[in-house]
Amino acid sequence: MILSFAPSGNAAIGPWLLGAFPGLLAFVAYVAAALRSEQSERALRILLTAGWVAHAAAIAVDASGGASGDVAARFGFAPALSVTLWLVLAVYLVESRFLPMLGMRRGLALLGAVAVALSLMFPGALLHPSVSRWAPLHWVLGMSSYALFGVAVLHAVLLNRADRQMRQRSAAAAAAVGVPLLRLERLTFRLVEAGFAVLTLALVLGAWFANPWRWDHKTVFSLLGWAVFAALLAGRHAFGWRGPRAMRWVYAGAGLLLLGYAGSRFVLEVVLQRPLA
Repeated sequence: MILSFAPSGNAAIGPWLLGAFPGLLAFVAYVAAALRSEQSERALRILLTAGWVAHAAAIAVDASGGASGDVAARFGFAPALSVTLWLVLAVYLVESRFLPMLGMRRGLALLGAVAVALSLMFPGALLHPSVSRWAPLHWVLGMSSYALFGVAVLHAVLLNRADRQMRQRSAAAAAAVGVPLLRLERLTFRLVEAGFAVLTLALVLGAWFANPWRWDHKTVFSLLGWAVFAALLAGRHAFGWRGPRAMRWVYAGAGLLLLGYAGSRFVLEVVLQRPLA
């Protein structure tokens, strides 16, 4: 759904349902996972994995045109969120095999269901014919950086939860997160560093092919998010920032990036219902 494709005319309901079927399956699996108890670990993991696989199929069907006839490239806030959540889940499913990250599966399943539902309801707008041939790479880099920062946010949530448990009860209670805290903190900053590098490439590429350069909401919020993560990494290396203070910077940077593309596009597509170039 980074490059979503749909018929250029009005699609019949039959082909639409056929093309949307993987997305509907993903939605059902995610909802079923979100309704499971965290104690049902095996069933929850199976449902979440099934939802992720169906979600991948939905992205593949959408990107290939699926059951539609003529194809035309589309993009929007919902496809962007869908791909980002899918990548976050991919990283989580791999990482959770080696590092138990307790209490996250139901929340991720709920977010996955919301992302799939939004992508079905708001498939995006047709891209302008004059869009640069570098635009798809720019979008892939952007979504990848969003995903890396999204996983960093998950780690930050676990770190803040453990910090509260240590303050309220004891250090033993913090072990409920399932990962040594120092190791989790190092992983968080590795993800931030990787996301920052990928985001930098995306911004440089976007500035390179942008003609003309526009200081719109997307550009401003993206640059502000980049500046927040740059300051966080500088503070980490120069002053040893860590703990809740550093995690607040992670939340702030991720929030600005979310506003940068998905937020501004949501306002334009849904609230103002303005045609997009």
